[in-house]
Amino acid sequence: MSNGNKAAYLRGIRDGLPIAAGYFAVSFALGIYARQCGLTAAEATLSSLLTNASAGEYQGFKMIAAQSSVWMVILMTAVINARYLLMSCALCQKLSPSVPLWQRLLLGDCVTDEIFAISAAYPGSLNPVYSYGAFSVASPGWALGTLLGVVMGNVLPANVVNALGVGLYGMFIAIIVPPAKENRVVAGVVILAMLLSFIASHLSFMTDAMSVLLITVGLSAAAALLFPVKEEEKA
Repeated sequence: MSNGNKAAYLRGIRDGLPIAAGYFAVSFALGIYARQCGLTAAEATLSSLLTNASAGEYQGFKMIAAQSSVWMVILMTAVINARYLLMSCALCQKLSPSVPLWQRLLLGDCVTDEIFAISAAYPGSLNPVYSYGAFSVASPGWALGTLLGVVMGNVLPANVVNALGVGLYGMFIAIIVPPAKENRVVAGVVILAMLLSFIASHLSFMTDAMSVLLITVGLSAAAALLFPVKEEEKA
C-alpha cells in the first residue's frame, strides 16, 4: 500500500470510529429484536456482517418471524435498501477515472448512510481506500452490537430487554423527523404511510410483507411523480 493510500485508510479509520460507536448502540437493540424474532446469535451476526442496513435487517427479521417466503424477504430488502444504489452512483462521480471497476464495486458494498456522508464530504477526488478504512471499523461495530444484543437478550430481565428494544424505534424516528420537519411533502408521505400501515394491519388478506412492499413502492412512486425535485433544489 502506497503512503497516500495508507494515510487515506488511517484517516478513514479515524473518521469511522464515532460511526462504529453509534452503530454498536443501535445494533444492540437490533440484536434484541432479532432474538425476539427467533434468530440465533450466529444468524443475526452474519446478517449484520453481510447486510449493514438497519431498516433492511429490521424488516427482514420481521418477515422471517412472520414466515414470509425467501423471495419476498429478498424483494422487500432490495426495495428498502435501494437508496444505497443512488448513493453509490453519487460517490462514483467523486472518483478519479483511473479507479478500477473492482474498487468501485467494493466501494458500493461499503456504502451506508453515515459512510456515504463522510465520503461525500471528502475533499477533492475521493480515494476509495478512505471509505474502506471507515467501513473496516464501522461494520464490526454493527455486527458486534447485534451479537451482544442477542446474547444479552437471553440474560437481561424481560423489562430491561423491552426497554432497550425501544431504542431501535428511536433510531427510525431520528431518521424520519429531520427531513419531515424541513419538507412538507416528506412529512405528508410519512403521515400517510403511517395511516396506510395502520389500515393494512387490520386487513386480514394483507400480510406484513405485502403491506410494506405496496406502501413503500406506491408512496415513493406517487411522491416522485407528483412532487419531483427541481434541478435547483438538487444543487
